[in-house]
Amino acid sequence: MAIEERRMDRMIGTVAHVFDWISNGPWQRHRQDEGIADFTFGNPQEMPLPGLVDALQRHAVPRDKDWFAYKFSEGEPRRVVVDSLRGRTGIEFRPEDVAMTTGAFGALGVTIRALCDVGDEVIFLSPPWFFYELMIASSGATPVRVRLAAPTFDLDPDAIAAAITPRTRAIIVNSPNNPSGRIYRAPELAALGEVLTDASKRHGRPIILISDESYNRIVFDDIDFRSPAQDYGATMTIYTYGKTLLAPGQRIGYAAMSPTFPDRETTAFKLMVQQLAAGWGFPNALLQYAIGDLEGLSVDIAALQARRDRMVAALRAMGYEVTRPDGTFYLMARSPDPDDMAFTERLAELGTLVLPGTIVECPGWFRISLTASDEMVERGLEAFRTAAG
Repeated sequence: MAIEERRMDRMIGTVAHVFDWISNGPWQRHRQDEGIADFTFGNPQEMPLPGLVDALQRHAVPRDKDWFAYKFSEGEPRRVVVDSLRGRTGIEFRPEDVAMTTGAFGALGVTIRALCDVGDEVIFLSPPWFFYELMIASSGATPVRVRLAAPTFDLDPDAIAAAITPRTRAIIVNSPNNPSGRIYRAPELAALGEVLTDASKRHGRPIILISDESYNRIVFDDIDFRSPAQDYGATMTIYTYGKTLLAPGQRIGYAAMSPTFPDRETTAFKLMVQQLAAGWGFPNALLQYAIGDLEGLSVDIAALQARRDRMVAALRAMGYEVTRPDGTFYLMARSPDPDDMAFTERLAELGTLVLPGTIVECPGWFRISLTASDEMVERGLEAFRTAAG
């Protein structure tokens, strides 16, 4: 009992600051204010895609008595996923190596718990998505962070190599990256693949690369996104349709093993066991039926890119140091006040909400979501100008 309590304490400790800010910070106090400009999270600020609504309505009509019965990872969704992955990567993924999941969140959770155990270490890159550490701790493994240097937040294969030990079981790589917006290019990924290959041989077991590609279709400037799976065989590719559809509440995604993934059949069984243990961690029937329609839908990438360009130019003109993201919904800006928590409180009083960098292990910065409407952008820029003065 004491051991379990300590593990739960560690889990809670990894996210206590996040939940404290969400529950008691300016977002909770001001998000319902009239005229608020909300740049905090990647939530929709406008009505859903019409094609999404049409697809859900069309597939909600039952065609047989089992239409809404229990569903595992169904055959047709797996075929849709494999066709998409093959077209994007050139890798011959197999339907039986795909686990349909409740978004990327569900895919990450079941993958980490299926692959990792007490005594293992899992590397993640910082600044991170703020639930990586929690999910690693929930498996009983030990989180190991590798910090990436601002303002470029480049992938650092040498720092990753230095963090690897004989206990390293996996590494989570997120590209396009939340929060930085960086897309890792071919030379970086090739170098990472070499590091992981060498370390796997040296320590006598494969290090699994968990590739979180939740934003791999939200790419700007015609950049050619490259999956880490193209440079390293022991890769589990994670994806969610919720980002591309800007519908994070409609949770369908997948975890897909590369054809050269070690011990595929055993791993596939472990994934299914973890989905059962998680309380039926499979997407609901309706979303699995609709996936063929959802595959071709997307939020307006050109509009997001235009919003990025507007905000980056305007904020730089005001004197802010701002990243220019390659993709995702997000850009990062350095706080004029080194106390980013205090600065974002001031912004909130001016009618603008952002995520403090401290929440994503990047103190002195803050994150802006580009899913805010154009009207919010213009209102928000006035607040940024006033706060910078």
